[in-house]
Amino acid sequence: MEEKIIQRELYSELVENSLGKGQIVVLTGQRRVGKSYLLKSIKIDKESDTRNNVIYIDKEKREFDFISTYRELNDYIARQHNPSKHNFILIDEVQDIESFEKSVRSWRTEPNTDVIITGSNAHILSGDLTTLIGGRYRRIYILPLSYLDFLQFHNLTDGDDALAAYLNFGGLPGLIRFGLNDSGVRQYQLDVYNTALLKDVIMRNDIRNAVFLENLSKFIADNIGKPISANSISKYMKSQGEKVTPTAVGNYLKYLSDAYVMHYVNRFDIHGKLLLETNGKFYFEDHGIRNALVGGSRQGDIEKLIENVIYLHLLRLGYTVNVGHLMAGEVDFVCTHPENNNRIYIQASYLIASEETYKREFGTLHRINDNYPKYVISMTPLVTKNDDNGITHLSLRHFLTKGL
Repeated sequence: MEEKIIQRELYSELVENSLGKGQIVVLTGQRRVGKSYLLKSIKIDKESDTRNNVIYIDKEKREFDFISTYRELNDYIARQHNPSKHNFILIDEVQDIESFEKSVRSWRTEPNTDVIITGSNAHILSGDLTTLIGGRYRRIYILPLSYLDFLQFHNLTDGDDALAAYLNFGGLPGLIRFGLNDSGVRQYQLDVYNTALLKDVIMRNDIRNAVFLENLSKFIADNIGKPISANSISKYMKSQGEKVTPTAVGNYLKYLSDAYVMHYVNRFDIHGKLLLETNGKFYFEDHGIRNALVGGSRQGDIEKLIENVIYLHLLRLGYTVNVGHLMAGEVDFVCTHPENNNRIYIQASYLIASEETYKREFGTLHRINDNYPKYVISMTPLVTKNDDNGITHLSLRHFLTKGL
């Protein structure tokens, strides 16, 4: 029985607005975040119009095993291509085809032809592809389910219990098969993680020390939202009896980021208005996978999860996100929007339940002497949206459902 495809309107609209402009549409993101389902929904939509001809290739299906090089890809597309119709060439997990960029470059220039590809590694947008097509592509980054998507997928009503489930289980669409009380959820999350690790990190980068790579992932999972450098990790690993150079640590972290397992976020000097090269933070692409790696959502983890969830939602809202550095403290997020280049500052907190916490979270923002909007986002009860001397206090649920 064919699975029901639930539309994610944000991404469907982005794809639709990118078609017919002579550019390759590239859907990127971690494995199992919904790229394939988005491509299937596009296939179904375009096939409903008899003026269209859809050429669909799914490299995760054995029926397409015979396509392993760009020449074989060219031959297959040529047999399916119909010059009398508008052709949509859809290729899922295109990175599994050797030198695919030579083929998609060529088909992009054909009249009445749109090319949409998906990939689970940042390498598909580096090197040869960028050189060959000269920037003629539109990258659409697919993130795991937002909180509103999560509610729709699991038929839940917004509330404290639903938010707690989202913080615990994360946003992989495939969880719909298990239910949110099934022990199979954690195994599924680990399976997704292990597949990404094997195919998009270990095999692609010829990793020799896979044990260290796994230990490094777990270390980051336990320290999301904390300033981290390759040097500090190298010293920590040495204290645990594992000697790894800072250079090797930096390379492994880049491989994990390229596979969209985690994100590295740079620090930004608020006073000097400069990006700093060291001691940035890491966040997981899916906080549910992060929880699976550390053995579940644990007591004391809530602030880490809130910060991770806020970071991901800021990306969905279109912001470029950095960590803010002040001489007198740290601002969790300094964000700019490419449409207007306006800046906002955000502090993430669990509960503003004491004077000490209030001074820490609000005081840091009060020390920034500019007029850009400033926010504290927390799970403090009864707070929906209020203003505190120029700083807006938002509830996490309000932010995830209505934005800033």
